[in-house]
Amino acid sequence: MATRFTYTSGSFGTEVDGEFERQLLAARSAAPAPLPHVIAGREVAKGPVFARVDPANVEQVASRAHAAGPELVDAAVAAANAARAQWRRTPYAERCRRLRAIAEAIGARHLETAARVSLETGKNRAEAVAEVQEAIDLITTYCDHMEENAGYEAPLLSFVEGERNTETLRPYGSFGVICPFNFPFALTIGMSVAALVAGNTVVVKPSEDAPWTGALFAELALPHLPEGVLNLVHGGVETGRALADAAVDGIAFTGSAAVGREIVAKLQGGRWARPALTEMGGKNPAIVTASADVRKAAEGVARAGFGLSGQKCSACSRAIVLDAVYDEFVEQLAEVTASFAVGDPADAASSLGPVINERAYERFARAVADAEADGRIVAGGRRPDLPGFYVEPTVVADLPRGHRLTREELFLPFVTVTRVATLEEAIEEANAIDYGLTAGIFAEDQGEVDRFLDEIEAGVLYVNRGAGATTGAWPGTQSFCGWKSSGTTGKGGLGPWYVPQFMREQSRTVVA
Repeated sequence: MATRFTYTSGSFGTEVDGEFERQLLAARSAAPAPLPHVIAGREVAKGPVFARVDPANVEQVASRAHAAGPELVDAAVAAANAARAQWRRTPYAERCRRLRAIAEAIGARHLETAARVSLETGKNRAEAVAEVQEAIDLITTYCDHMEENAGYEAPLLSFVEGERNTETLRPYGSFGVICPFNFPFALTIGMSVAALVAGNTVVVKPSEDAPWTGALFAELALPHLPEGVLNLVHGGVETGRALADAAVDGIAFTGSAAVGREIVAKLQGGRWARPALTEMGGKNPAIVTASADVRKAAEGVARAGFGLSGQKCSACSRAIVLDAVYDEFVEQLAEVTASFAVGDPADAASSLGPVINERAYERFARAVADAEADGRIVAGGRRPDLPGFYVEPTVVADLPRGHRLTREELFLPFVTVTRVATLEEAIEEANAIDYGLTAGIFAEDQGEVDRFLDEIEAGVLYVNRGAGATTGAWPGTQSFCGWKSSGTTGKGGLGPWYVPQFMREQSRTVVA
């Protein structure tokens, strides 16, 4: 595809729209056979079969796959461990060449891949097409970082004649990669490629909500990698636990804080601690001060709150608004929210598709009930009479301070608006949660902006971003690093310090 699109791009044009719609129709019309695992380059069709319904039409099955039990997981890990010495010894330039070839293969099937993402997740075309571009850019960005740092080897000082000292980062060995449903292509590739470019082998477990998307990554990647370097096992929670229990040298994980912290604790045990690189969600605030452009703030909060139906770790789920502009902001946000059309991702007019599954659908109903009891719904709040898991983008005002809807990650198109008296109170409220992933502010006063940047407890910050108050990070443009319960390493994906986390330091002194 000749044109590049990001999450802040506008419309695609009739040619791209038409091809996306054809590809989505073809994906929906397929009669999916159960997907096999891929172990040491070979397909393994073993284990019970599970089905993934189309979230846009629950009468249809989007994909099927075999679920791997502990024995199959252990076989995949054994294959990865058998291949790790060869892959570690492959020069980093050759690893980058192979990975860049995968990026080219993805680009050649861009809209087909986007349709697959849309089918399993319910994403609209803008989100799905941009996600595939993000995956391509993650590969090239991480290869760039490896090349710019000369494979992460550097000379050190020497005070002894004939002695040469060098510093190097070396791969751990093998990584389990446990993937989320909301970015089943980009984040699967981002975690996997960071491990691979660093010289590790991988065992990938796609989300059980998007197995076909994960299988497509393997299909595109395997022709460019030696046998056993990339392995793939399908399944749900038990498969993920089996992978975390297996003989891998580390885990990369994106998902809930509860599961991520369980993985971290598990990998700290045993004979020695192993790395667990986790990204674990957020409850992301946007502060709106009295000096703000209120319309821009309303648009930025809505775009960040309702993109992918709020199912982003970075989604804006809380607006914290100073009293002087509170009523105006609530009115403007309700107006912008009403302009978001909920419908089939195949329809170019749809702003929001369905939420991912029945659990999310029911979680929305509970959140609405609590909002009606304790606050004021100013937009949305209903579940449209459509054949899938559709819900309206919803705005709730006037909840009491500390209410669960302002504290718990809902992963829904659901934004609360909290009234505060001062910027100090706004920052205190923003920091009151356990998460610290993204945050934004709308303020035209530089002093207010400076105070926000100094005091806010989050890893990804945006100022006056109408395109997305808390969302829109892109490889090489913004890093994606979580503080507090949003991450465990203090360094995030997309940025320059992500790949080194898949390696450990070694100092070498060689005497001639």
